[in-house]
Amino acid sequence: MTRVLTSERREPVSGEVRSIVVFVHGYGANGADLLGLADPLGEHLPDTLFVSPDAPETIPGMPNGRQWFPIPWIDGSSEEEAERGLNAAVEDFNAFLDALMVDEDVLPEQVVLFGFSQGSMMSLHVAPRREDELAGVVAFSGRLLRPELLADEVVVRPQILLVHGDQDDVVPPQSLQEAAEALQGAGWKDVFAHVMKGTGHGIAPDGLSVALAFMRDKLSL
Repeated sequence: MTRVLTSERREPVSGEVRSIVVFVHGYGANGADLLGLADPLGEHLPDTLFVSPDAPETIPGMPNGRQWFPIPWIDGSSEEEAERGLNAAVEDFNAFLDALMVDEDVLPEQVVLFGFSQGSMMSLHVAPRREDELAGVVAFSGRLLRPELLADEVVVRPQILLVHGDQDDVVPPQSLQEAAEALQGAGWKDVFAHVMKGTGHGIAPDGLSVALAFMRDKLSL
């Protein structure tokens, strides 16, 4: 059964919704975590609605922390539990995106997914398997899940920007290169990438600037 995701939102500066950026937060965070980025981004994307859903599962011992799916090496869950969690979260997230586009009367090509860490893993997994191509995916500090299955399961090839800190000690920096190679192997002509120098597991100003330029281009703003 699909779980309905709650979300936080920041309305467009102009008051008119012509595009949507969906923030997809990381493990242990919640929808509020990335919504602050709407402030620096919104002035350059005045017709953009920013929406940030909470992941569907709570994390034991973390009152406000949520997860898209369990991570065995962090929480001791089994690979089977992680797999079940991912499949359920994919269904939930797709239903959320479908409802959002209907409610706001926008087309897929007016929507960008902006993920961080586990949120990037979700975004990179979901977007290529949707029926209609989204405008793009911005994936900070994540990795590509199940890269060996992508070529067989890909439906559409949205534009993708991979961003990673070269000092990341949570998700290894080489995850960017591995994701880029897997995407190209699955038929992507262009995969955009940016390495944030001297940055750990986070979003640095230079990475955010690159993400903004990418989103403005893909949303034709």
